[in-house]
Amino acid sequence: MTGKSVKDVDRYQAVLANLLLEEDNKFCADCQSKGPRWASWNIGVFICIRCAGIHRNLGVHISRVKSVNLDQWTQEQIQCMQEMGNGKANRLYEAYLPETFRRPQIDLAVEGFIRDKYEKKKYMDRSLDINAFRKEKDDKWKRGSEPAPEKKMEPVVFEKVKMLQKFSQECGKQWSDMVRSEF
Repeated sequence: MTGKSVKDVDRYQAVLANLLLEEDNKFCADCQSKGPRWASWNIGVFICIRCAGIHRNLGVHISRVKSVNLDQWTQEQIQCMQEMGNGKANRLYEAYLPETFRRPQIDLAVEGFIRDKYEKKKYMDRSLDINAFRKEKDDKWKRGSEPAPEKKMEPVVFEKVKMLQKFSQECGKQWSDMVRSEF
């Protein structure tokens, strides 16, 4: 072994095993299949073998995939998994996922969803700083720990409102009057 003792490897495996016992991590972060045995360590999610293959195709600049059991882990990789986890990651990457959304089960549709989620960041709450979000205590983000937030606006609408606010400042009009006429 290079640089890692057997003790470290065993400790890292124990940490991963404990993380997989957490409720949010018992299912694949992307397709919700039971018992994920793979992980995208830089994103901080546990995933199934099918989704792991899709993540590998995204490229290492987006997702770095490892087997929970077959690969050796570093302290940095373990820390990324501890900081995030499926529940927290999905609250970030699926913040604007429509309530009526049904997770796809057909391979091609799953791939499209994963690309939208991580490559295009289509459903992500871009107002959050990912590094700060990672460091937040997870219980702050657990359901029921705070009053439910107001219904989030779709990202496209939010961008349009920001654009109208800026335009109204330049024109001297009240932006809320412009919003009413726009929608």
